[in-house]
Amino acid sequence: MVRPRVLILRVGGSNCDRETEWAFSLAGALPERVHINRLKEGSKKLNDYQVLVIPGGFSYGDDISAGKVLANEIRHNLKEEINRFIEEKKPVIGICNGFQALVKAGILPWNGQQVVSLGWNDSARFEDRWVYLKIEGTVSPFFKGLPPVIKLPVAHAEGKFIPEDDDVLAKIEKENLVIFRYCDLDRSLKGYPYNPNGSVNNIAGISSPDGLIVGMMPHPERAILKYYYPDWQNEKDREDTGYGLIFFRNIVRYCR
Repeated sequence: MVRPRVLILRVGGSNCDRETEWAFSLAGALPERVHINRLKEGSKKLNDYQVLVIPGGFSYGDDISAGKVLANEIRHNLKEEINRFIEEKKPVIGICNGFQALVKAGILPWNGQQVVSLGWNDSARFEDRWVYLKIEGTVSPFFKGLPPVIKLPVAHAEGKFIPEDDDVLAKIEKENLVIFRYCDLDRSLKGYPYNPNGSVNNIAGISSPDGLIVGMMPHPERAILKYYYPDWQNEKDREDTGYGLIFFRNIVRYCR
């Protein structure tokens, strides 16, 4: 069985790259953590990989705004390579800080210019909690096999999804680009703390129109095994696999 090669982009401040590497290893891929400088100097080639992942963390300390410096690095140094990657229908995944970088680089939701952002949480503080997520009728193939409501952890200070205007929001909704929304256990859309950041329409993640570019604030790499869940002992009938691992396996299955 072919094991797809996964490039996990690393920069100063990345701190979820090792967890993401382990998750892809369990899912059957061949992940490699690669510093952005290796791509810029040409010693590593993006085209040699089947998946690009920008993991969570605090790239460059989030000194300007979360993911902004990395977004500029991508736009000015890697845009041609990433555009070719996208044209070849290879998955691009952004998790938390990676999601912030993808939208600020203008890659999500429509590859071109920035039309959405992720701003400061309404609580004006870092939110680190497990959240319920309502799976939508997404066009992305990476969320198959998941139940209507899943639970994943979030950990961010700038995760509030904000569209540029009502027209952008309406287009995102019309094209079914929303992957999942913050909700309660009964799939009802609620405010804080269920929506940990005040995201418009409770949006927690989006995809490109073809579903192959995905950005999300929750951390699937922190929900690989059921034992990661704070209430795992209450779910004795569930398999050992966490919802996060299903997501990573779906990416590997698509590449195969």
